Order: sequence, then structure tokens, then C-alpha cells
Amino acid sequence: MTTSEERASNSKISPPNTHGAVVLGGTFDRLHDGHRIFLKAAAELARDRIVVGVCDGAMLANKQYSELIQPIERRMQNVADYIKSIKPELQVQVEPITDPYGPSIVDENLEAIVVSKETLPGGISVNKKRADRGLSQLKIEVVDLLSEESTGDKLSSTTLRRLEAEQAEKLRQG
Repeated sequence: MTTSEERASNSKISPPNTHGAVVLGGTFDRLHDGHRIFLKAAAELARDRIVVGVCDGAMLANKQYSELIQPIERRMQNVADYIKSIKPELQVQVEPITDPYGPSIVDENLEAIVVSKETLPGGISVNKKRADRGLSQLKIEVVDLLSEESTGDKLSSTTLRRLEAEQAEKLRQG
């Protein structure tokens, strides 16, 4: 018998416009191609509405170079602008989240949660919380952010912040 985690990770992503409303979350610092792939996949799955939780407060505490993370307003605006640029007909709801769940465990009209392979356990945890609250289970849609032919290096905001910190240090040292 397969576990729900195995089923989710083995399944292919659903066709476009499969779900009325989808949810996803992330820090979305320095919006880069990895974020765009993730957001585009989520937007394509959504027929009517996309809900994006953007990490803030305590959710940033353990991030490397957290002091260099862009302000929440800027990150939220960048996410909303990007989604609207690729699928303007979608209702876009972007909000700050200060815990791992945000709107995913209170919005009864959601149908799917979009995760990466790395954040799949979070999607499973969301469904457990939803079950505890008597809400429907979300279809877990897994977006592969690393293609098979890539070098295996995932573009990350942490790397971009580290490079920024190193550049600033070089400028200080003259």
C-alpha cells in the first residue's frame, strides 16, 4: 500500500484550470525564475482564484541573511503583479502569513495546494489540520522545480542574499 506522500510525489500535475481555487505559500524574496515557475504552475491550475501566503515575522527568523529579505509589501506586490501578468482573469489574494498554514487551513473554498517536492510534507500537514477542522482535503499538486537535465542547483533567494551581503562587504573593505 502506498502512502499519501508517495501518491502525491508520483502523480503528475493536473491539467490547466482543474481547480477553482488553489493555495500556495513561500517567502518570495527577490522574485526569481524558480518562483516564477512555481507561481505560473499554480496560476495555470487555478480556474478562478489563487491564494498566496507570503512569509513574514516569525516565519523569517531562521532564514539565512534574514535582515536582507525584502519588505513584505514589496514581496506581496511582486507576487500579485507576476500572477496578474500571466493570468489576468484570476482573482489574486496575497496575504502575509506568520505560521506555516495561513489561509490554507481556514478557507473552505480551496480545492488544491501547490507544493514543491521539498515542501510536500507541509502540504500533507495542511490536510491533517484541515481534517481536524472538518474541512475538505486539498489535492496536493507537486511542482518539480528541478528538471532532470539541470545541474541540480536550485536557484535560491538565500544565494542571492548571500551574494548581496558579500558584495556589500567588498564595497566596505574598498
